[in-house]
Amino acid sequence: MVHPYRVAILGATGAVGTELLELLEQRDFPLVSLKLLASARSAGQTLSFKGDHLPVEAVDEKSFKNIDLVLASAGGSVSKTWAPTAIASGAVVIDNSSAFRMDPTVPLVVPEVNPQAAAAHRGLIANPNCTTILMAVAVYPLHQVQPIRRIVAATYQSASGAGARAMEEVKTQAQAILQGQTPVAELFPYPLAFNLFPHNSALNEQGYCEEEMKMINETRKIFEAPTLRVTATCVRVPVLRAHSEAINLEFDQPFDVAQARSILNNAPGVTLVEDWQANYFPMPIDASGKDDVLVGRIRQDLSHPTGLELWLCGDQIRKGAALNAVQIAELLAQQNLIQPSIALAN
Repeated sequence: MVHPYRVAILGATGAVGTELLELLEQRDFPLVSLKLLASARSAGQTLSFKGDHLPVEAVDEKSFKNIDLVLASAGGSVSKTWAPTAIASGAVVIDNSSAFRMDPTVPLVVPEVNPQAAAAHRGLIANPNCTTILMAVAVYPLHQVQPIRRIVAATYQSASGAGARAMEEVKTQAQAILQGQTPVAELFPYPLAFNLFPHNSALNEQGYCEEEMKMINETRKIFEAPTLRVTATCVRVPVLRAHSEAINLEFDQPFDVAQARSILNNAPGVTLVEDWQANYFPMPIDASGKDDVLVGRIRQDLSHPTGLELWLCGDQIRKGAALNAVQIAELLAQQNLIQPSIALAN
């Protein structure tokens, strides 16, 4: 029996927070109450849930009393501040920020890949980075059949990765350019409309940005393959929603393309999109609002006998963030890995 839970969303008014709210309703997650938490400047707003208008409250020390589950998507500094408080109050926290992902005591979970890792939680589970999630869902089914030796990824990341305000900024910039005006960049370092640039996260001494290192380190942790060779080039592109990735995989032996296509056609969380006659493959516009990662253009790497190429698109806000968190919550509920309050359990 799955008990209903007292749930809180931390960062409820953001792009991922509102998607979490929508998914809890759509998937009918077993909850008896829902609390919406955000910063003081968002307090007093209301958000719709199952026909009701729920108030947004400013998060404070008392916010997590009698809460069983916290879905956090308010940034790393906020999670570092409030996750310990929530856990001390008895809640399980599923955190969408990068704050705890590489902590060896914190499971980093993609339910289609390593659901077993969730059982080891100590009150906290980390949601991986969006680009990592999308890639893991697409390539892990192949890795299970024949271990991957090297991954080379190039990402084409939409404005949604930087939140709702970034999406609006791109729209405003596009309007300005079309009207012959100079676009203004505020959230991004450069105008993104009709432009692209390497991901603007901080660079390390080797010249890799934080986003690229997330893909490298998180993939190794999720796959439990610390020596897996991974490299990535992450790029911001003028797309509102849904990320795309070009993936090159290297195996020890050749991987039959037809077998790879069959595996991915039956993989959980994957939809195969390939029309070779029409040259039609996954596109961000098709992935937006979809739960699955769209995968296609699977082909032999002509430069390497054991290489395989594929292309994917996935909704960064949905599977790349909110949906993955809700799926983790569902996994915990199904396995009774969340302890509901005594009053509810009785």
